[in-house]
Order: sequence, then structure tokens, then C-alpha cells
Amino acid sequence: MLDSNPEYKRYLRSNSYWYKTLNRNPEMINNFIDEVKEKYKLRTSDKLSDLIDKIDMVSKFINVLR
Repeated sequence: MLDSNPEYKRYLRSNSYWYKTLNRNPEMINNFIDEVKEKYKLRTSDKLSDLIDKIDMVSKFINVLR
């Protein structure tokens, strides 16, 4: 599971304490995934917020061109 996602691997390399944590408690994988999603803004709410920001930017750009 961790090998298939580059974000997980990158986060694991930069936060090596997770190696020990996951080896001792594999059931904490969901905590790890939540932390990665929060760090790299991969949650649905983050993506939605990013989309809204982009739409707002395009809207402002169109208004400037008028």
C-alpha cells in the first residue's frame, strides 16, 4: 500500500519516526494516511478549496479584461 503511493513514500522518508510506529503498530496506518493528506493537502476539502480559488482567480481575470 505504501509503495504504490509516491506521496506516502516521500512523507515516510522525511518523517522517519513513522517507520518505527508502523512497524510496531500496523493498525496506525490510517493515522499515517490522515497525516499525509493533511500535510500535502490531499483531502477533499483541500481540493475543493483549491478549485474555488482557481475559479475566483479566473473570474477576477475576466472582470479585468472587460
